[in-house]
Order: sequence, then C-alpha cells, then structure tokens
Amino acid sequence: MPGKRALVVDDSKSARVVLSRMLEKYGIEVDSADSAEAALDYLRDHRPDVIFMDHLMPGMDGLKAVREIKANPELATIPVMMYTSQEGELYAGQARASGAVGVLPKSIRPIDVTKALYQLQLLSERRDTEPSMLQPVNNGEGARQGDAPVAQPAVDPRLRGLVETMLKEQSVEMRRFIIASLDAQVHRVVAELRPKEPAEPGGEVAPVADAPAAKPWGWITATVTALIALLVVGVLYWQSQSATEQAQRAFEAVTASNDALTKAIEKWRVVSERPQAADDSQDQRALVLSVPFGEPPLAPARLEALRTLVAQLERAAIGGTVRVEVYSGSFCLSGTGEQGYTLAASATVASQCEQMGNPHDDTQGGTARPPIGFANLASTVRRRTNGVIELEMTPGPRDRLSASYPPIDQATAGQWNATAQSNNRVEISVIPR
Repeated sequence: MPGKRALVVDDSKSARVVLSRMLEKYGIEVDSADSAEAALDYLRDHRPDVIFMDHLMPGMDGLKAVREIKANPELATIPVMMYTSQEGELYAGQARASGAVGVLPKSIRPIDVTKALYQLQLLSERRDTEPSMLQPVNNGEGARQGDAPVAQPAVDPRLRGLVETMLKEQSVEMRRFIIASLDAQVHRVVAELRPKEPAEPGGEVAPVADAPAAKPWGWITATVTALIALLVVGVLYWQSQSATEQAQRAFEAVTASNDALTKAIEKWRVVSERPQAADDSQDQRALVLSVPFGEPPLAPARLEALRTLVAQLERAAIGGTVRVEVYSGSFCLSGTGEQGYTLAASATVASQCEQMGNPHDDTQGGTARPPIGFANLASTVRRRTNGVIELEMTPGPRDRLSASYPPIDQATAGQWNATAQSNNRVEISVIPR
C-alpha cells in the first residue's frame, strides 16, 4: 500500500532480500538494518509503520531490542513482528511478553506475509466468500453398529492380465470400426464412379438432347467424407495407443511401488522381531515419496501408497505406529495470492524471485494439518486393528534437508527450484512395538 514503510532488521542479507521483495509486492517501501544497534540508530530519525526483527544477531539480540523500543514512549506505538526461525508457543509467549505482536517464520511463505500484513492492518479488509471445503471427520466415536470396516486391498497381481485383456478388446473393436468405415466409403465411391450400362443392340435410341455437363459433386463429396473418416479413425487409433502406453506406465509405477512397500515391510518385520539394539534407528530407513510442486503432500497417489502399506502390515501381523513426516521445499515463485503461484523462469536470479515458499506448506508453527482422507484412514485403521496399528502425521525437522540450498545471490531460479524439489517429500516410517 503506497505510503507505508517497513524496517527489516536481520544480519542475514538473503533473509532481508527475501522479505523485502515480498513486502514490496504490496507497495510497502522497505528499509533494512543488519543489527539491532543499527536499527536503534535508524529509529532516532525515522518512524516506520512496522518493524520486522530477527532474534539471533551479533551484539544485541532481537528480544532485547524490542524491549528497548517499547521502553521509548516515542517508539512504543510502532508494531514489531519477530522474523526468526524460532518456533513454538513458548517462544511466541516470550516475544509477546517483550512487546512483539507475533512471530513470522524464517521459512516464510507468501500467505504468512499476507496474514501478517492483515494482522498489522497494513492491508485493506479481506473478503473471502468461498465456502469451506472441510467436512467433519468421524474419528470412530459414536459409529453406527452396522458400519463395516472398509478393507483396502493391496495391488492385485492379476491387474496386468486384466489391463491387457481390456486393451485387446478395445483394439479388436477399433479394427472392426476402421474396416467397416473404409468398406462403406469404398462402395460409395465405386458406385459414384461406375459408368452407365450401354443400351441393347437393335433397340430404339432416343434422341439425346443437349444437356449441360454434370458436375462431379457426388464423388468429390464422397472422397472428402472418406478422408475425414480416415482422419477421425487415425485420431481414435492414436488415442488408443496413448491410453495403452499410459496404462502400461501406471501399471509399472504401481508394481514398483508395491515392490518397494514389500521390501520395506520385510525389513521392518526383521527389525521388529530381533532384540532392540543401539543402532536400530539407523536400520529403519523411511520410505521416501517425492511430492511434485503444486500437489498437496498426501495427494491420492501417495495416500493410496500409505493405504497399501497399512494393508501389508496387517497381513504381516506387524503392529506399531506408521509415522508420516512431511517436508516442504521452499520454491522460487512468481505470481500473487489472488492469481496463484507458478515456478519462476529458470534463468531468473533467485534473489529476484517475486515470492519464496510453498503454497501447500501447512507445517508452520510445528504442526501439520492432516487432510480429510488421511484422518478417515487413520480412524478406520485404528478401529479395524483395535489400536494395534496407529497412523500419525507430523512435520519433519526443517533442518533435515535432502539437498542443501545454493547461495541465494549466486543461484538461478532453476537451480534453486531443483534443490527445493529434492526437499519436497514425504517420509513414511514404521515404529514397531
């Protein structure tokens, strides 16, 4: 919003750049300081509308700087938002006790900035008239007596034969259609081009009056129709081949996923049957599922893999907790909250990205929001196994990366997003009892 000014205080240049570019998208002018002392010097002559304060900095820390600002009557009315990697309700309480209005996480998302600006009343009133898509979840309490648990079977080995049979039937029907269409068109063209039979000898020949030459519209129309029919048949055949290839790829992906789950089950069975050792935590490797940008962590494909894993655990008589850890990559984005976000152009410098974050990251504040499908599955499994198998969803530690991000001032958006995609994942592990 024009006329508004913010002060960003952080000893990290990249953190200042990221937050400054997000604020500038809302028309807010941004000044920066690399230490708490520099910020206090700035405030002697300037009055910003809001201050974003880092916590850990050389010299004076952020909380002490907030207390000094609030102790000065001329500065006490300026709202201060902590901009830090510190998390948890305990830290949030300390920040508010020092005078801060809230905490903005360092692993920032565009939606966090929007919420903070609305909280600080630096943006106009929000209007969100879309109805909520959330539905109540039956967690098992008060379930009807006649409800039977819905078992989710594992991948059937006969799936391949079923798919092949369907594709063969489709190919036979396609051939029949092609042959019938071509035969009908050929007969029509031949009938149009066949000459008239000559008159019998000795018969009277009627005088032939001069008539205008007949225009060959009939066979031309038939030829064009035949060509169109051939084109349509070709398109249908191409679609059939494409569907066949997609079905084959889907089958191979399901088979590979099933093999991976089977190997993981066997390994967890060995771990659960042997005595506990000090290095058991190293042997129990998690099943890692990559999450493409733009998809929620537990989209139908990954939820189906989790459902298959639970079914195999039941058949193998393995009890314990199935832990789903969600890790969100921080992507270099372009766009706005109203128009949606897309990956920035690969050649863009990462420090010049319009937004930095992940639209599907719901793990801020140390909590994960399980989707409806996961909550229903967890309730069903708990009820069906009498609590022998439990499902839980939790955000993974933010410092546990699959790949380290490059320096933001030296990397392109393509390099940054490749690293973010490596870190955007779901890890499923089983903790046997």
